[in-house]
This record gives sequence, structure tokens and C-alpha cells, in this order.
Amino acid sequence: MFYRCKILNVNFPSSMSLGTFVKHLPFSKPKTSLPPQRLNFKSLTTTTTCVTRSSSYFETLNSRQKDQIHLYVDALLQWNQMNLTAVNEVNEVMERHIEDSLAIIPPIQNSFISSCNNSFDNLRIVDVGSGAGLPGLVLAVACPGWEVTLVESMNKRCLFLEHAVSLIGLSNVQVVRERAEKLGQDSNFRERFDVAVARAVAEMKVLAEYCLPLVRVGGLFVAAKGHNPQDEVKSAERATKLMGASVLQLCSVESHSPHGQRTAIICLKNRPTPRKYPRDPGTPTKEPL
Repeated sequence: MFYRCKILNVNFPSSMSLGTFVKHLPFSKPKTSLPPQRLNFKSLTTTTTCVTRSSSYFETLNSRQKDQIHLYVDALLQWNQMNLTAVNEVNEVMERHIEDSLAIIPPIQNSFISSCNNSFDNLRIVDVGSGAGLPGLVLAVACPGWEVTLVESMNKRCLFLEHAVSLIGLSNVQVVRERAEKLGQDSNFRERFDVAVARAVAEMKVLAEYCLPLVRVGGLFVAAKGHNPQDEVKSAERATKLMGASVLQLCSVESHSPHGQRTAIICLKNRPTPRKYPRDPGTPTKEPL
């Protein structure tokens, strides 16, 4: 059984459309558009697609969205006795968490349009291992047309997420307290989402089993990783294939991490995940594929 936190629905003035938001993001389009395909790991030395940030993504938000982000950051720091984040200064949270979370929107947009042939204005997003709501809660603020599900197994973190969603006034978010392995076998969640995202949760071959069973065929799994994830991607090739997906591309995003950049690993779900996956809770970590 999963526990769904009750979320307060609050009406607020309509924000700019996602299309307008993305249009004003400061990123450069790739020179070439790659078709969905498995990467050649023998020659994988650089990212397939580069997304460069020349200024703040936060500054592209409207005033309502900026206020919501500030409310969230204040709440995060006030509740940080729960060890929600290792960062304890406002500027650090904005740079390392908020900007990083917003930076994965262009890769999602580019990949979804080129590979999924659908509008990206109204997506169903699941953030697996959401923790303090990064990136899912930030995506919900920036993209009010997206329906975002925050999945977190720890009760104290769910309490914070419920508080933050109510405080900010988001009506496009639900918080679910459950392990990803159980949700992946629940018909209410299995293969119901357009995009699954995960940030700072586990290594790629474990994430594949957590996330891909939740993604519909034709949808995307986006893992936010470090500056040089090629070995991790190669190690996860078998797990990704078993889940019914393939690596579509790696997108470099400028970041305030120690190495100056992060990588969004984009996987395309090609076929249904076999029913035996995900395995029992804890097994993906103890016995990764």
C-alpha cells in the first residue's frame, strides 16, 4: 500500500505557458539532431548534445514563480534540521539546487519534441527519490502545465514536501510516500508517466530499475548526473535494455557543481518493462543488474 499525502489545492493567477518559458531560456540548440539510438560506448568520449547556460534560468521565471521559489528556499532552510540538504545558505541553494533543477528543462523539451512527437506543455512527470523536492517541485513551479508526482519513501521528507507544496500554493503536485520498487508494480503508477526524473539518488543501473517501469512506452527517463558519467552509462547499458529502454543522448548543462557542469542522461522507453521488474524493495541496490 502506498501513502498519498493530502495536498491543499490553491488557485493562483495563471503563469506564462511552458512554451513561452522555454523559448526564453538561455540555451543554445544543438547543431545536429540525433535520431533515437543506442550510444556507441567505444567512441563515447564527449556528450552527444550540449546545452550551454550563459545566464540564470531563474531570471526567466515570472514574478509569481520567483516568489514561489523564494518561499520554497526559505522553507527548505527552516526545515533543514532534517538534513534535507547539505547546503545551508540561500545563495548556495539557488545556485546549486534551483539552477541545476531548472537546467534540465531544455534537455527534456528538446528530447521530447524530437523523439516523442508530442507537445511538452502538459506532461506527467514523476520525480523518483524526490528528497527535498529537487528537481520535481522546482519543475512544477516553472512548468505549471505539468502534473508532477514526487515519490519519496521517508516520512519526514514527505511531511516537508507536503508543507512546501501547501505553502507555495501548487495545485499540480502530488506527494506519494512509497518505495519506487512498489510503485513500479502498482497499476495506478506503472507506465503512467511521460517522463521520470531522478537527481542524486543512486547509480544509473539502479535508477533504471527504479524509474523506467513508471515510464510509458515512448516516454523518457532523465537522470541528472555529474560532469563525466560515461563509465556509469556504460555500466548501466544492460539494466537499461532490460527495462525496455535505450540511451538516447547525453546533454551537458553548465552548473555550479565543483566541476562546473552536470550531465542529463536521456533514455527513451522503446517497449514495455517485463512484469518481473522492478524487483522487491532493496534488491536493485543489493543486486544491481
